[in-house]
Amino acid sequence: MLTRSLRKSLVIACAALLLGATSMPRAMAADPPTFKFAWSIYTGYMPWLYAEQSGILKKWADKYKIKIELTQINDYIESINQYTAGQFDAVADTNMDSLTIPAAGGVDTTVVILGDYSSGNDAIFLKGKGKKLADIQGQEVSLVQLSVSHYMLWRALDSIGLKESDITTSNISDADFVPVWGTSKVKAEVVWNPATAEIVKTPNASMVYDSSKMPGELQDIVTVNTKVLKEHPEFGKALTGAWYETLAVMQKADKKSTDAKTAMAVASGTDLPGFESQLKTTHLYYSPAEAVTFFHSPEMAKITDLVMTFSFEHGLLGDKAKSKDEIGIELPGGKILGDKSNVKLRFDPSYMDMAANGKL
Repeated sequence: MLTRSLRKSLVIACAALLLGATSMPRAMAADPPTFKFAWSIYTGYMPWLYAEQSGILKKWADKYKIKIELTQINDYIESINQYTAGQFDAVADTNMDSLTIPAAGGVDTTVVILGDYSSGNDAIFLKGKGKKLADIQGQEVSLVQLSVSHYMLWRALDSIGLKESDITTSNISDADFVPVWGTSKVKAEVVWNPATAEIVKTPNASMVYDSSKMPGELQDIVTVNTKVLKEHPEFGKALTGAWYETLAVMQKADKKSTDAKTAMAVASGTDLPGFESQLKTTHLYYSPAEAVTFFHSPEMAKITDLVMTFSFEHGLLGDKAKSKDEIGIELPGGKILGDKSNVKLRFDPSYMDMAANGKL
């Protein structure tokens, strides 16, 4: 799997890109209008590949008399950077990265689909049998710094009354997760799948915490440029319709479902059993009504506030940010967290609500 990591240097580079980027949306004024959507390899994003290969995405685009160009970017962060720079109209990313890259970079962004949350994909390992999370105190922890897994580590430490000052961190690449674990130097590591599934099988490995203990927090979503969405709501409708039709195919216990998941597995570098295993630790919102309910829940506001706090404390909202409230985030129902005069991230459940009520 390619990285879902967030690196401060890339955020700074992204901000620099914005200075030279056009403020106009990328949607073409052609007939039909053409919209560009970027995605990268990760369990929760793989349904987009099948949506394109099966013709489902084209079917929904045709319904709304538009074209959607789906582009796989081989680096997750680069896909968000390109979206932020105006090269794409939409991107598959995470809730934290939507805040710290496009929103922090001044690009007004709207979340239209809550696809899933990590429910065990991300994990913290300590070497030694029978270890507990508290044993991490004083350890050097290897991880992709400033990633969503770093956020999980931050939350895990807080759950037992520890702070990041109680440990030290060492930055590694996700490509090195398994090799680094095999060295004598590394005693603690934070990883995500497929490395999680590999390391848990190694001798002397204790999984002391995983993302299933913080349900709903590591969200995989689809974000769209707000200006594009306001001018072309049909783009949001087509994306949402294609997404839930694809998930419906995955849910069926038939050959079509097996073929779909096999295609996703091969494209993500594994086989069907391996992909099925990853799906078990990925809470996909197969029901749009369930996703809408979560967006409206008090938990959504709490999670968003935690993400804002982590992002500010780690310098991810920009050098000029004076507090976690630097950027305004609009939640369903009109509730705004942060600066009401600087709203740059919006969670809009209306498209999923249309899907839930058969109105797409």
